[in-house]
Amino acid sequence: MAEIGKDIERPLGQAVRAPRSSAKVSRGAVVATVVVLAVVGVSAAIALRDKPFRKPQEVAVSTPKVTAAAEPTATPPALAPAAPKVETPAKTGGPQIIHIQPQADGGTNAPIVIRDPSSVGQNLKIAHLPDKALIETSETGPLPMRAADGRRPFDVYARPWSGSRGARVAIVIGGLAVSQTGTQAAIAKLPPEVTLAFAPQGNSIGRWMTAARQGGHEIVMQVPLEPFDYPTVNPGRNTLTVAASAEDNLKNLHWALSRTTNYTGVMNYMGARFSADGGAMGPFMAELGKRGLAYIDDGSSARSLAPDLALKDGVPFVAGDMAIDAVQDRGAILKKLDSLEATARAKGTAVGIGSAFDLTVDTVTSWVAEAKKRGIEIVPISAVAIDPQKG
Repeated sequence: MAEIGKDIERPLGQAVRAPRSSAKVSRGAVVATVVVLAVVGVSAAIALRDKPFRKPQEVAVSTPKVTAAAEPTATPPALAPAAPKVETPAKTGGPQIIHIQPQADGGTNAPIVIRDPSSVGQNLKIAHLPDKALIETSETGPLPMRAADGRRPFDVYARPWSGSRGARVAIVIGGLAVSQTGTQAAIAKLPPEVTLAFAPQGNSIGRWMTAARQGGHEIVMQVPLEPFDYPTVNPGRNTLTVAASAEDNLKNLHWALSRTTNYTGVMNYMGARFSADGGAMGPFMAELGKRGLAYIDDGSSARSLAPDLALKDGVPFVAGDMAIDAVQDRGAILKKLDSLEATARAKGTAVGIGSAFDLTVDTVTSWVAEAKKRGIEIVPISAVAIDPQKG
């Protein structure tokens, strides 16, 4: 019995030491210590078994291996194992989109990834294809219209953005399709967040629309409206005028609208006199509301009735803050762009309007890259529109 007592007092893994007369450990104390260590070990294993998700909007779940001895465990509905699919399309109003992400080595045990729909970008492969439900056939070509389910071109063809409340700048570059080389350069160089506006008198608009949409740009259609000194200053073919009847003006509007598809709204080209005349501007704005299009006022006329009429007819409305390239000088353009940034930081949003001059395109391209580094978000024009239908 004395020998057993010595073994109990001996620490594990150490040689026998001479017992100290003042330190005696009982069998009960040793057993209690072993039990405590076992409990701590099991608790640590359980706590370290799963790591917390770092990105709640993107959760990767490996496909579990099924074995005969596996005990069924409760799985949250959002993370339940799914049958392998290439992609499950998002449902309208649905909370999630599920993708199977292929492994880099070509393996089949790919994880399921659950994403929030708001984080999914525009599918550039089909962005240039018009939604047939939004097309009305006319003698001059396809006209935009509301779908039977209420969807508007303004909503369907809008470029997605972050939805954040930070400082946002929208830039619209107009005059696309007038110069073939200039149009090609603008589409290729300008960041996709910059909105492009097409002149209806241009050539090959359908081809340029395809290139612009595939490049990620939101687009709008320019409409020539009568200026005060018309016809000395002439906006171009099929200009809408104050003297013309509402029927003739709508006919000219339809001609401009039918030049291409996949745009979110229209922007005036000139039009200081037309936009200040309620008799002329009223039917024009009502037609935009009927067709689900936005109206972008370039801000050149303080007498424009567009804001009030847009509210009345349910038309999403945007007013430009400034023309950025009235002076074709790099320093002057940069100064205007910096003013846009200051306005966005003060008000939350700012809208700049320019034309597809080579100098403008190059200056805007370089400025946008720097502005992003300073925390400015460049957004499509639809992102800053006041939409009466959304309160």
